[in-house]
Amino acid sequence: MTISGPTVAQLRAFLALAEHLHFRGAAAALRMSQPALSGAVAALEETLETRLVERTTRKVLLTPAGERAARHAEIVLAELDRLVEEVKAVQGCLVGPLRVGVIPTVAPYLLPVVLPRLAKEFPDLELSVHEDQTDHIVEELLAGRLDVVLLALPVSVPGVTELVLYDEDFVLVAPTGFGLPDGDVSPEALNDLDVLLLNKGHCMRDQALEVCRDVGARAAAATYATSLATLVQLVSGGLGVTLVPETALPVETRRAPNLSVHRFVEPAPYRRIGLAFRSTSPRVEEFEALAASIRDALADSRVAPGVRPA
Repeated sequence: MTISGPTVAQLRAFLALAEHLHFRGAAAALRMSQPALSGAVAALEETLETRLVERTTRKVLLTPAGERAARHAEIVLAELDRLVEEVKAVQGCLVGPLRVGVIPTVAPYLLPVVLPRLAKEFPDLELSVHEDQTDHIVEELLAGRLDVVLLALPVSVPGVTELVLYDEDFVLVAPTGFGLPDGDVSPEALNDLDVLLLNKGHCMRDQALEVCRDVGARAAAATYATSLATLVQLVSGGLGVTLVPETALPVETRRAPNLSVHRFVEPAPYRRIGLAFRSTSPRVEEFEALAASIRDALADSRVAPGVRPA
């Protein structure tokens, strides 16, 4: 059963009458005719099934029910106006809340470069960041708990649209004196090395495995890590070698001694980083603006020679 409630027009008419206590003054304030105002108030009384006003020959008085209704009408209409204002406020580009998911092999290295630019370009953006593995942030995206995610592409999930941000090469990090030649090395050099990997669930693990498979190399079966920082420390301790993306290289190699860094000869193995969002999202233009800002931040910062903004 459908129960009709008061309309916004009825509430505005009644509240104006409650403020002016005179039909002529209330009608003039709303720029409507007195009969229309009177009809709206009468319709509200009929809807609420109670008398809200006492009509005298000279003025209007509110009944006890009318006084209570006026208080609530004021709150309802104020909240309605607030709703309209807030919706209009977020109609600009990157204004208001934006929930971003980021994978752990990107967040610590890209965000320090990008966040200052976003704060300057979009001062009204209310950014919240959620760091997690690929499967988890994609799940949160599809559930509507995240607006956009920053991760390695492709996502290959139905209903998700991708925007490429940049490509970055993988770099071989080995212990000092490991016997590798100076300068660039061929990916085939991995054939004779134990490659240390991240734990299952990290997309970079899959990417490193793919590089190894392409050249017939093996990955160390017993040694895994939950972060790039741990991987590099294990390499520093002489347990093997690992692949590190260019953006992470300055941070992680600075933290560990006894390392040698070797870039690959062209074409070097690389990964592609991008934004992904629900294909049904109405915020496509905002995400394109976000992508452009990230690319510009990377280009301006000159992060590394092996990072190529799209």
